[in-house]
Amino acid sequence: MDIELTDRQHIILKAIIQNYLETGEPVGSRTLSKSTDLNLSSATIRNEMADLEDMGYIFQPHTSAGRIPSDKGYRLYVDMLMADKKQELSDLKNVVLEKSDKVDKVLKQAARVLANNTNYATMISAPINHKNTLKFIQLSQVDPEQIVAVIVMTGNVIKNKIIEVDEELGNETMLKLNMLLNTSLNGMSIEEINLGLIARLKDQAGIHSKVISDVLDAVADIIHVEDDMEIYTCGATNIFKYPELSDKQSAQEIISAFEEKQQLAELVTETLSNEENTGIQVYIGDETPVKTMKDCSVVTATYELGEGMRGTIGIIGPKRMDYEHVMKTLQTLKNELDTLNRRDLSERDIE
Repeated sequence: MDIELTDRQHIILKAIIQNYLETGEPVGSRTLSKSTDLNLSSATIRNEMADLEDMGYIFQPHTSAGRIPSDKGYRLYVDMLMADKKQELSDLKNVVLEKSDKVDKVLKQAARVLANNTNYATMISAPINHKNTLKFIQLSQVDPEQIVAVIVMTGNVIKNKIIEVDEELGNETMLKLNMLLNTSLNGMSIEEINLGLIARLKDQAGIHSKVISDVLDAVADIIHVEDDMEIYTCGATNIFKYPELSDKQSAQEIISAFEEKQQLAELVTETLSNEENTGIQVYIGDETPVKTMKDCSVVTATYELGEGMRGTIGIIGPKRMDYEHVMKTLQTLKNELDTLNRRDLSERDIE
């Protein structure tokens, strides 16, 4: 069980971390003693630093007298920042999102703003709904061998799917199929469309059961949006600004994660999997779900665009990142995205 830190130890640990964030150099007692806020002697600071090291909050990276924060130290520092309910957000007037009719343009702009504002690597996922439900299905004849299924889901997201048919169905048949689908599926999620329901629908469709089966396959493909997740990134090369991350292997792994995006998609899935997770999350070192970023800190926030449409904002940088600035910037951007008008939701067609 961890020993409770004294107020003075909290202050000294905070000073060590803030000094290391600014300089990237190990921090010694002499450096801290010069701080006008501490008003403590070098000997007193040295004793407290020894206790902090014994408790695992700081460690000595080399033979120098300086100490740097451990993951445990960073975690305590971040928790202190997040627990401060009276902390006000900075007025980041330069964080201005260009209003646009398309959410993807707004998110690309936001990723650039974040990267420029923080000097770290950034990512933003397009909004998705893990509990998508059907609002409406409209089948229409395109030609004798094709029909189009227009599928409307929560968030007024509209998808189109072309379905091959063996024969021209006719207006009366199309009307019956539309009525069958909408009376049976309206308001349902993919998890609720079970084998029993599918069998009943196919039985009621009679000779047109294959059409029903193809439509349901299209619905399943559309609702499983994680397989086609849009992620916008910026600032990956900022990683090279930090010596502890710029060695060939570490940098290449991080850059690859940003280029391939599969690991970023896993990070988004992890962040959104908890329905109650609508705030800021901080992953330090081995805590991150992305193992190639074990030498980094990853700070994420969940934003909402209405009707359950949620996405993830993420900032990736060194463990000595400026957590306070990053968290304030993320909170400001999250608030901006939360207030976007629902009309900004873009429509994406499935060919």
